[in-house]
Amino acid sequence: MLAVQAAADGWYALIASRPIEQATPAQVLLDYKGQGDAERRYGDFKGTLAVTPVFVQLNRRVAALVQVICLALLVFCLIERQVRQALERDGDGTMPGIYPGRRRVRPTGRMILHHLGELQLRIRGATDPPTIILSQVVQVDLLDLLGLDVRRPRWLQT
Repeated sequence: MLAVQAAADGWYALIASRPIEQATPAQVLLDYKGQGDAERRYGDFKGTLAVTPVFVQLNRRVAALVQVICLALLVFCLIERQVRQALERDGDGTMPGIYPGRRRVRPTGRMILHHLGELQLRIRGATDPPTIILSQVVQVDLLDLLGLDVRRPRWLQT
């Protein structure tokens, strides 16, 4: 009995939703390995967006809350995607400065928003345009990758 269990040690079954004609062992394994991307987004949905608990009683309010959270997740994912695509065009897809020690890593949406969340807006007077205060080099790099020019901000004209 122990020998049978030892022979199967390390093996596990994967259930595939593909038709049998398309379910080659390699394709099933690739599908399984790709699940982490979808599950990471569920983790972002539950944690990264830092949505505080809201207690609603009407179904339409629950639906509206879920829609707002999904829109926030969409913006979160688009920011991450744009930064990563810009890095792929310009080099190897990694950048320094995201983590301490300036080692080159592939940025995540969580770290992008962490650094951009430290931006400050200085408002001087009614006639002067507000200015953005940058405290880190990585903020400048991220804004460049996102295609935003902080020297020429677009403000509503009154």
